[in-house]
Amino acid sequence: MLTYFRQRYPTRIEIDAQGKTIEVPLPNPMLVAQLHIALSTDGRHWTPLNDNKPIWNQQMRDQFIHKGPDGIWRLVATGGGKDVPDHKQFGPSCIYATSKDLIHWQFEKYLPLMKDVRDSTGAMVKNIWAPEYFYDDATKEYTLLWSSTFKSEGWQESRLWYCKTKDWKTFTPAKVLFAPPYSVIDGTLIKHNNVYYLFHKEEEFGAKTGERRGIRVATSKNLEGPYTVYQGPLNNGQIAPTITEGPSVMADPVNSKGWLLYYDYPMADDYGISSSPDLFNWTIEKDVTLPPDARHGSLSRLTSAEAKALQNAFPNSK
Repeated sequence: MLTYFRQRYPTRIEIDAQGKTIEVPLPNPMLVAQLHIALSTDGRHWTPLNDNKPIWNQQMRDQFIHKGPDGIWRLVATGGGKDVPDHKQFGPSCIYATSKDLIHWQFEKYLPLMKDVRDSTGAMVKNIWAPEYFYDDATKEYTLLWSSTFKSEGWQESRLWYCKTKDWKTFTPAKVLFAPPYSVIDGTLIKHNNVYYLFHKEEEFGAKTGERRGIRVATSKNLEGPYTVYQGPLNNGQIAPTITEGPSVMADPVNSKGWLLYYDYPMADDYGISSSPDLFNWTIEKDVTLPPDARHGSLSRLTSAEAKALQNAFPNSK
């Protein structure tokens, strides 16, 4: 299952040699910031449900969905703006929702995960972007991770933060998870052979720094880090010249020893998939079919019964 929202960006942000921000208009912008679902049997060819229309009308972006050990599907997503109650007191928040069947969703609450964090001037962060979570079987804890910044724009000097919860009612204080020597957003975490792999987007660009809006990976023996950034290029460098973001990773359903990496080409209105035998060396998959305008997907493995129920609940007209 691929869950996503849909968007075509209205502009591309650039920074000139004097540090001035420039917005370059892009053609045919659109935004459907709601939950969409597509299904696949091979991880490469995806069929959207409900004619690629939303399956829930809750406003959200960057949704992340997994099933917990209790059988409950939990969703976290970007979506707590200034219109949320208590925003002035607690700052930005993210969406938390649950479902027993992926068909009927219950909005639970907004999570002000950075409510107690201030910078040296006493200011709150400006955003909570692309929240995800990782369940630890050993500790029975959920580790939530997301990106935040104190700067005026969400992509400026951004860091990945984290907190933990066992019951989704009480949360540990937010701490920095990953602070590399570059701005970072869109973190996603997997564990393989007792190593944690933190895929993320390096968000550096401009006349002085060059174009560095691409996906990287860092590793650690401990969930809380410290993480070491892998210095080799993903996709043998093929991905470097093109802006990419919103990574998501899963085991390859076709190759039992391989992996698949998914990512947006946000400025090109496209979506990409790469395959790897080792989580470091990636090859871009050419024969893929993905939902039009899909953005920032998350991945889950379903039973055939769950897939059939979704198909029946959200059939396509053709």
